[in-house]
Amino acid sequence: MTLLIGGTGKTGRRVADRLTEQGHDVRVASRHSDTRFDWDDESTWPAALDGQRAAYITFYPDLGLPGAADKVGALADLAVKSGVEHLVLLSGRGEPLAQAAEQRVKDSGAGWTIVTCSWFAQNFSEDFLAGAVASGDIRLPAGDVSEPFVDAEDIADVVAAALADPARHDKKHYELTGPRALTFAEVATELSRATGRHIRYTAIDHEEYEDVLREAGLPVELGDMFRGILDGRNARPADGVRQALGRPARDFADYATRAAAEGQLT
Repeated sequence: MTLLIGGTGKTGRRVADRLTEQGHDVRVASRHSDTRFDWDDESTWPAALDGQRAAYITFYPDLGLPGAADKVGALADLAVKSGVEHLVLLSGRGEPLAQAAEQRVKDSGAGWTIVTCSWFAQNFSEDFLAGAVASGDIRLPAGDVSEPFVDAEDIADVVAAALADPARHDKKHYELTGPRALTFAEVATELSRATGRHIRYTAIDHEEYEDVLREAGLPVELGDMFRGILDGRNARPADGVRQALGRPARDFADYATRAAAEGQLT
């Protein structure tokens, strides 16, 4: 069996669908699933890991936050003791604390695949920016920085491949992005084109963004993380999708068209 931690989330549920369609047994674990898993309650970890061959690790709310690496490391160590043979970690591009978590997985003694991702395109339709898109005003402290947004469908394809064929993807570190970098103003243009509505991007300062996070019920520490990664360091597209799957990554415009057609960009 394969354990999917965060298996009801943006990437986890897509991975679950792919593996199930391929005939694999999956165990979905989250705070609200039948198999309960809570990063803040280590008593929930052993039952989730019991009997699993491989595990997909996603950390909530973000791997780039303080303390995440220690929790991931503790889970990886317990996974090895529980007989898990391969770990696939979802990580964040350009986040130093996320890199510490990656190293903890590599040091665990299990086989591993690291999937390091740029910003998800689906953040605009399924996550904390969906409300901003609905209101027609994306407010972020990003200036004119470019980001090669990655489609969660590509992430799920790579993760599912690594879990289904761990020997092929063992000790591989894939850096996943979209094929081109866009500024947030260009993102707003793409979303406007796909939806037929006027959606704009408004650059705000970090202090204002902390208020946005509070209103959304998200940790204000995310603002400090964004301050670090939204500085242009991640503007260059990477080729991890092609390395893992032998095909190009999906483009943001394709995501926007698909999400609008499915009613996700309201």
